[in-house]
Amino acid sequence: MGQSLSCSATHDRALFTAVQQGDLQILSSLLEAHPSLLHQTTLYDRHSALHLAAANGQIQILSRLLDGSVNPDVLNRQKQTPLMLAAMHGNIACVEKLLEAGANVLMFDTVYGRTCLHYAAYYGHSSCLKAILSSAQSSPVAASWGFARFVNVRDGKGATPLHLAARQRRSECVHILLDSGALVCASTGGYGCSGSTPLHLAARGGSLDCIRELLAWGGDRLQRDASGRIPYMVALKHKHGACASLLNPTSAEPLVWPSPLKFISELNPEAKALLEQALMDANREREKNILKGSSYSVSSPSHSDGVADNMSEVSESELCCICFEQVCTIEVQNCGHQMCAQCTLALCCHNKPNPSTSCLTPPVCPFCRSAITRLMVVKIERHDETDQDSVDMNCSKLSKSRRFRNLNDSGSSSFKGLSSVNSFSKLGGRSSGRIAAEWTDKQ
Repeated sequence: MGQSLSCSATHDRALFTAVQQGDLQILSSLLEAHPSLLHQTTLYDRHSALHLAAANGQIQILSRLLDGSVNPDVLNRQKQTPLMLAAMHGNIACVEKLLEAGANVLMFDTVYGRTCLHYAAYYGHSSCLKAILSSAQSSPVAASWGFARFVNVRDGKGATPLHLAARQRRSECVHILLDSGALVCASTGGYGCSGSTPLHLAARGGSLDCIRELLAWGGDRLQRDASGRIPYMVALKHKHGACASLLNPTSAEPLVWPSPLKFISELNPEAKALLEQALMDANREREKNILKGSSYSVSSPSHSDGVADNMSEVSESELCCICFEQVCTIEVQNCGHQMCAQCTLALCCHNKPNPSTSCLTPPVCPFCRSAITRLMVVKIERHDETDQDSVDMNCSKLSKSRRFRNLNDSGSSSFKGLSSVNSFSKLGGRSSGRIAAEWTDKQ
């Protein structure tokens, strides 16, 4: 009997070694001779061969095991699935294969009560995060929960994937989760300080990129945790000066991604990326003004240089007819009118929720007042060879157009409101000036 146990242990070690090293030939030989090895686990952690293949990124081994009818949701000692380990180590090929095999995205471990989505967010593997979210949209298990509930699933301490990504400084994962419907102002239970929002945790981690994303999606700088601290106090406590400057309630209100854009049918991905970039660039300009003269200044792109360099390459007809400064990059459909990305954002942010219905009115084209059903990116045709006289004439016309616009600013309040930075406002938000004043008085 002892000799039989020794042989079995030898075969187990050979199997696990072959899995870790990715030796498909030895694995196949062992399984053909001893099919029962397919269900063997390591002595202490109870890792199966599938766990080891997923953790080590051995996609060929993992495929061979799944083809052998191995349960994709087999558990180890800590109730972790192979999908959790693949997401933890960022093995995207293994994640996709497991999801294809029907791995359950709603399994919880016994370490922190986390799902595979928590693992991908915590360790910052954005490709794995996207794959899991994409699978969850069509997963029967996630459908029974609802996709929005899955995105905001909490672990044993009340932390959502967004909380973990913000705390670990995973700005790309923060963006993906927010874009998928993660609640930007959700409070934790026992994770971190009780009642912390993702903005509190980003302030604690000191990630400017995470703070930018959270503020741009409506993060509340005045929300307090269970200890009564706002994110600004948390940043000061952990000596993150630049973060504290952006989170200071007395500083300028950040520009927020406008909710009406979410109701535009078939929002073109290219147009959405362009609008998001315009929003983030505008916020960086705001940061530049906030941090000016301090030791925490950060670099921000300057649009004025780019406009000046390209001024001779675009005609007057291609300039936005609202601000007369930026080139038209967004086309409204079905009417075909064009605007720049900044004015498009200002137009959508200018709309306010209906207080009686609490519903957001879809934005309309400022030129023909028709409902905006789709936004597209304008393809700008540039001419490399341009006659110098025509360039001077275009510049002269542009200068006259700008002077004409400045003289008539007072007579066009609607367009003036669209082109001003103040038109970007947080939908449904509280008055930051009033509350900021109250906060200052308490200090």
